[in-house]
Amino acid sequence: MKKAFVTGITGQDGSYLAEFLLHKEYEVHGLIRRSSTFNTERIDHLYHDFHTPDTKLFLHYGDLSVSGQLMDLLHSIQPDEIYHLGAQSHVRVSFDMPEYTGDVTGLGTLRILEAIRKTGIKTKFYQASSSEMFGAASPPQSENTTFQPRSPYAAAKVYAYYIVQNYRDAYGLFATNGILFNHESPRRGETFVTRKITRAATQIKLGLKNKLFLGNLDAKRDWGFAGDFVEAMWLMLQQDKPDDFVIATGETHSVREFTEKVFSKLNLDYNKYVSVDPRYFRPTEVDILLGDASKAKKALGWKPKVTFDALIDMMIATDMELAKKEKTLLDAGFSCNNSERLT
Repeated sequence: MKKAFVTGITGQDGSYLAEFLLHKEYEVHGLIRRSSTFNTERIDHLYHDFHTPDTKLFLHYGDLSVSGQLMDLLHSIQPDEIYHLGAQSHVRVSFDMPEYTGDVTGLGTLRILEAIRKTGIKTKFYQASSSEMFGAASPPQSENTTFQPRSPYAAAKVYAYYIVQNYRDAYGLFATNGILFNHESPRRGETFVTRKITRAATQIKLGLKNKLFLGNLDAKRDWGFAGDFVEAMWLMLQQDKPDDFVIATGETHSVREFTEKVFSKLNLDYNKYVSVDPRYFRPTEVDILLGDASKAKKALGWKPKVTFDALIDMMIATDMELAKKEKTLLDAGFSCNNSERLT
């Protein structure tokens, strides 16, 4: 049985990857941060108490800013594969917290690579690189496109990308970068624009909300399904030699188009409900991201399965069920936030 170690396991990608690996009979170990509230909702359906026979998912407290603990965990677990997905990954927030973003998103990668080097474990390492690294570069963007980062998050990811290549060349580590373009799902955090849109639109449809505030509606992104993209991560670590790959759908759509399509599917006119709030604009914008994943398709045999429209339908369906539950609570006189009776 193979062992995998996953940072960021409680996030969108981590939850889909954990499902994928468990389905393939891996023993999966995930890194989670200690806090006063639990943040494991995305993987609660996978988790069993470690006393349960045949348990294959184990969670470990730790932090990407603590190098010694990372070293101890890797030495103890001895994973065959490491998937480094953990980061401060919200681009707009990275402008508000640039130092923290650089430490966790950039140096966090270095700490894991150093832990691999110093412990001497035989493992394959996957780094979650980002299309945000391309920034202002002209589309389509491929593995040969020069990075032009436009945010502290993107700059931190560029550092992580190059340090992975350096450790691969200097120490012979099996370390690979997956440059993933935007990938969404019903498990996407509600502060990310796609989920923010589907969440608000379904609430508006049921009369729970009357307005949605967004930033740059003209920004264009290459959106795919997170469940498809985690398969590409795994495929990269099944190769004989490490390499770097762009993972994308090859289509680009604007935030405006995404918004209009979501509202249209709910028989709503988005112009009546959507307003632009300049506070959501980034200090430096990325106008268009469009990935060329031809290398991954040829070398890995990977291609996306879920279409843009199917992704939207999936997200609307999930958020509509959530909105219906909220409406039921409100109609019964309860608060949606804490289920306490209002009257």
